[in-house]
Amino acid sequence: MVRIQGKGPDADQTLPSVTRAAMPLLVVVLGVLLGSRPLSAAPIPVRFAEGSVHGFIVLRTQDGQFLAQGDLLELVRGADIQKTTVFRFTDGSLFRETVVFTQQGVYTLQSYRLEQHGPAFTEDTTLFLEAATGRYRVETRPHTGGPEKVLEGKLDLPPDVYNGMIPTIVKDIPKGASETVHFVAFMPGPKIIQLQITPSGEQTLRVGEDTMTAVRYVLKAKLGTWLKIFAILLGRTPKDARAWVIDGDVPAFVGFEGQLYPADPVWRIELLSPTLP
Repeated sequence: MVRIQGKGPDADQTLPSVTRAAMPLLVVVLGVLLGSRPLSAAPIPVRFAEGSVHGFIVLRTQDGQFLAQGDLLELVRGADIQKTTVFRFTDGSLFRETVVFTQQGVYTLQSYRLEQHGPAFTEDTTLFLEAATGRYRVETRPHTGGPEKVLEGKLDLPPDVYNGMIPTIVKDIPKGASETVHFVAFMPGPKIIQLQITPSGEQTLRVGEDTMTAVRYVLKAKLGTWLKIFAILLGRTPKDARAWVIDGDVPAFVGFEGQLYPADPVWRIELLSPTLP
């Protein structure tokens, strides 16, 4: 079940890069590609349980230009872990991602919410995904002042959907091992996509006066041929991402480079350390 809502004469122009004449065929094909279907899955086992955390993070371009400062917050609420990532941009834009999950033997997503507003993004977006029911809702509004568009429906989610949880699960992958999980890419309609996580060597990092070695992982979205074509037409092709983890008795996530949302540029998340005056 999918419903698109909008007001005004341009309400049907959901796909501006595709001609109006091609839209009926595109809608039919995307309906097949984006339809709900069960997928084989294997949830990631919990090796290092999450707890209460307040981390300080920064967002930069690939060449190191400062974009936003933020916070990584984790709270334990009974059996649930609530993880919130917030970035406050210098231009006034805001990114807020909240994921609720459990860690009873394996990591299991409960709910996911994303908000991104302001000129740093191609459009203002608010979306919500509930894992138990598969219910989702996506609200988008262009910065040009056009009508708000609402897309909602239900998905049949596999048990290893990990939206907003990549830093959590990557550090729990045994050193040298690869994993394939799933995430829901909103383009803006949702598609359940396989995400292949593969180690791709090591990198030396400085931690204060010491040097440590981090494992570098490549995260690659696996798209079928037809979905890749339409993702290109929509300008929503997920790009390869990278994550860095310092291995050891207690592994530590130290950085991520990729898109926060399929329409976003490739940005880099780094950790900050508070300093005393």
